[in-house]
Amino acid sequence: MSDTKNFMFLNRRAPYGTIYAWESLEVVLIAAAFEQNVSLMFADDGVFELTKGQDTAEIGMKNFSPTYRTLGDYEVRHMYVDKASLEARGLTADDLVQVEWEDWETEESVDNIVEVVDSERVAELLAESDVVFSF
Repeated sequence: MSDTKNFMFLNRRAPYGTIYAWESLEVVLIAAAFEQNVSLMFADDGVFELTKGQDTAEIGMKNFSPTYRTLGDYEVRHMYVDKASLEARGLTADDLVQVEWEDWETEESVDNIVEVVDSERVAELLAESDVVFSF
């Protein structure tokens, strides 16, 4: 029996103003370090976590958004964005950062692991997960 689990991190809050997004990112990195299958889902205001060009100078908080672009280096292979949440906030896939993934051993690569999915696919992905962490 494998000790590897499919972890889904559901991010539903804006990146700044609370600690939830930052804590989620820390737990994602820990789970990935322990070689779990880690995926992220961004819904509701959580879609803002992946927007390009974030500038936190005016609010006096550290901008941790560049860390998302490195998740592929930690073997995170899937990042999903709820299409309805994106559209409700006037955003498109073009407003989101791209995250590359590459397997150094096989040289398999993906240019962008960020995928916009509809609500039916969101439900499927959550149901397929062994563990869901909601932030």
